[in-house]
Amino acid sequence: MAVSRASDATHAYPEGVPCWVDAQLPDVEAGRRFYGELFGWTFGEGFGPQAEGVWARHHGEPVAALTPKRDGRMPTVWTVSFATPDAAALAARIQAAGGQVITAPTQLGPYGTTALATDPEGGVFGLWQAGTHPGFGKRHEPGSFCWAELYARDPETVDRFYGTLFHEALFGPDASPDFGRAPVSGVFPAEMPPHFLVHFGVEDVDAVLGTVNRLGGRVQAPPFGTSYGRAAVVTDNQGASFAVLQVRGR
Repeated sequence: MAVSRASDATHAYPEGVPCWVDAQLPDVEAGRRFYGELFGWTFGEGFGPQAEGVWARHHGEPVAALTPKRDGRMPTVWTVSFATPDAAALAARIQAAGGQVITAPTQLGPYGTTALATDPEGGVFGLWQAGTHPGFGKRHEPGSFCWAELYARDPETVDRFYGTLFHEALFGPDASPDFGRAPVSGVFPAEMPPHFLVHFGVEDVDAVLGTVNRLGGRVQAPPFGTSYGRAAVVTDNQGASFAVLQVRGR
């Protein structure tokens, strides 16, 4: 599958483009320390009801958010959100296409409207309808989002689902890869549920893995080659999985 890339400007991304990522963590302060050292992210004032969430910035541009888990039973995880001009309408289309809406569209002050959904296999993803916050200020560079891989069990079902939802973004004349799909048993064990794996760009995969270990994270899958570069799968010091990607040619 291929998703069109919006220019990294101060306007909303086209529907179907991954436009934001956030981590739900037990300890946001520990997350600040881990990702601040790993990627060089900086953090400003908090947001949310008790200002417990924080935006991460790389060289001044917003690249991600760290938010507190509201329920200890929920997974510690990175979630990718897809842009939409109308979160309520997209939520209805998700249900009609065989997915489910976990969290109904909710307005987050002036920033925009968010929702959480699953595809027919249970892969979780977010929706983002931009207000004052369009999404990534930068991407496809070291220290920022560069790819999302959907690990699925039934490729035909998920291809049909996302193709129905985001047809123009996937197959339009300006489409280029921003997320892909792989079998769940490829990098992860067969019992792992379908899920999206967020990739962050790095200059040197091997150096980053050493830092992950030093900061209390661990390597889930050692470096392996892909069509777009050299990647590895890791978890942070609280158990959230993500991948680091050294883009081919760097």
